[in-house]
Amino acid sequence: MADPLLEYDRAQAPEAAKACAALRALLEATLPRRAVAKLWHGAPVWFLGENPVVGYSVNAKHRVQLLFWNGQSFGDPALTAIGKFHAAQVQYGDAGEIDPKAVRRWLRKAASDIWDYRAYFLDQKAKAKAKTRAKGKTTAKGKTTAKGKTTAKGKTTARGRSKG
Repeated sequence: MADPLLEYDRAQAPEAAKACAALRALLEATLPRRAVAKLWHGAPVWFLGENPVVGYSVNAKHRVQLLFWNGQSFGDPALTAIGKFHAAQVQYGDAGEIDPKAVRRWLRKAASDIWDYRAYFLDQKAKAKAKTRAKGKTTAKGKTTAKGKTTAKGKTTARGRSKG
């Protein structure tokens, strides 16, 4: 059976491939055994339970990005905040730029301080659904409409005007 993570690493430019291999070795040696690695959105990502904790990818400039989903909480100036959630990353041009001591420190933090990514997005989805329901109107038959209003006869019209 082929190893999709190894295939990902080998598909990169030579210097990026070496950096990917070095990072993968550090991740696999440092993360708890229960961590599961898989390709997620096209890049290697390690999960603890259902939550992604760390992954790497190679950008168009052949720089390797090591991303921690809860990296902003690490309080380390070497990590750059990414996006509007909790992620932070560091970039490497080649394997020689990787500081194994720093990576192991970040990995220990990543394994012990996990942002519950899955629960957060399930909660956001539930809130959005509730908000949609709150905006709608309920007809006499218990159906919810987005913009309609209920007439005296229990019929809903598209713009609140009754026909007839």
